[in-house]
Amino acid sequence: MELVNRTTVQEFILLGFSVGQQGRMLLFALFSAIYTLTLAENFIIIMTVIQDSHLAHLPMYILLGNFSFLEMCYVTATVPRMLFDLSFTHGIISFHACFIQFYVFFSLGNTECVFLSAMALDRYVAICHPLQYPKIMSQDLCYALVAVCWIFGFVLFVVPVLLISRLCFCGPNIIDHFLCDPGPILALACSPVGYVAPVLHAIVSSVLLATFLFIVVSYGFVGITLVKASSQSSRSKGFSTVSSHLAVVTLFFGSIAAMYASPNGESNAMVTKVVTLFYSSVTPLLNPLIYCLRNDKIKEAMTRLLKKKRLI
Repeated sequence: MELVNRTTVQEFILLGFSVGQQGRMLLFALFSAIYTLTLAENFIIIMTVIQDSHLAHLPMYILLGNFSFLEMCYVTATVPRMLFDLSFTHGIISFHACFIQFYVFFSLGNTECVFLSAMALDRYVAICHPLQYPKIMSQDLCYALVAVCWIFGFVLFVVPVLLISRLCFCGPNIIDHFLCDPGPILALACSPVGYVAPVLHAIVSSVLLATFLFIVVSYGFVGITLVKASSQSSRSKGFSTVSSHLAVVTLFFGSIAAMYASPNGESNAMVTKVVTLFYSSVTPLLNPLIYCLRNDKIKEAMTRLLKKKRLI
């Protein structure tokens, strides 16, 4: 992807967090630990799914394994750069590196939205149409869904990134954020942004709204089916199965909704940083714990894997 830079600005300055040297050291230690744990947790889930002969062929866990890999990529798109800027106070990032981070981070965010929808579809078919589930959610369809999620997520943001990169940046180059977010970048453009901002807003809003509504409708049907279930045990098992995914959906979309609902003014920049930090760094740390704590098959597969490796 070629970025067209017809401007005098060759680099941006990420302000990051307005804290002293001691605060920077504490944040560096905290997010180094979060990043390491996030990579370790998601890697363990991936290896558990791959190594377990039963889980490796189930659509739900094929999606979960790919989702864990997505979480590793998602946190890697922001945290290493943030740790670098916490270590060195200048916060300078080149024009092209800034737009690459912008593209990768938001493409991964789009991919996560679509992945959550695919996982909701899987649970809908499994609970609402259990007899047809093996035929509908075949391995071929599951791998096709995975491919669509990745391709759609990364193709969608090519146009916005190219449009924004073609704007004229000839004045201030300070971004009041710890990553290259399109909002602050657009605010630095010297020329009128014209239709660029509406196009960006339309794409982001459409993806968020469409995937959220799809998930809500899917789980609405799931809830109706479980309420009508004749067996209490089947009802309890069904709700237990979907509860972990609902928790992950709530964390992701809830944090994004909080950012959109944040007040305007001087406090808005700090609120945006905190919320972005939560869904880009903390949520990927919590998601593996949510899936593992509420999923007996994952815990059993991990136990078998540890025994196989003679670690327990």
